[in-house]
Amino acid sequence: MTFHDDDEPQKRRGYHHGNLREALIAAARMLIGEKGASGFTFAEAARLAGVSPAAPYRHFKDKDDLLADVARQGFDRFEAALQAAWDGGRPNPLAAFDRLGRAYLRFASEHPADYQAMFEAGIAITPGTPLAHSSDRAFNVLRTAVSVLVETLPAANRPPVMMMSLHIWSLTHGIASLFLRGDGARRKAPISAEELLESALLIYLQGLGFGSAGGPR
Repeated sequence: MTFHDDDEPQKRRGYHHGNLREALIAAARMLIGEKGASGFTFAEAARLAGVSPAAPYRHFKDKDDLLADVARQGFDRFEAALQAAWDGGRPNPLAAFDRLGRAYLRFASEHPADYQAMFEAGIAITPGTPLAHSSDRAFNVLRTAVSVLVETLPAANRPPVMMMSLHIWSLTHGIASLFLRGDGARRKAPISAEELLESALLIYLQGLGFGSAGGPR
């Protein structure tokens, strides 16, 4: 049976009053989980949301525009998770920094559809857009944490905050993308992703003087 726009009463009327955008985002997230970010069409998202193929164009110009909104919401959730883990650097910056890395891995593991939309969908993060703002806010949690951590080192030994932030991000993201992905490309490791990150960060931070004999702890 084929439904037309006026045939499906409550749900379709609800979409007309503002729920369609969120229904399409939820449908896209589900399809990403099943088929990957490139494995479904705009029309499939519309069908799963229960609307006609033309209906999504009320809110999104194309599939990439829809994926950008999925990614934006993902970055907002990601920022919240990172902020909660960092917790203002309590009880000390190194302990909070360890929680921050674990939160990154946990998000990648528990929200694979969001993670794919954010990092693997090929969506351009154009400066000044809502997606760029959400992405920047999430990254700024890491940069703030690094800034606090760097301040515990003697002034002469402090690495550039942005450089160190990019190093830590690359390291954590690489582990998440290789060993926690939700598809067939997931790699196996002799230890858990959390243990791998912990040991890698230990080596990196000790190389900068954190936690060494007589250094900051």
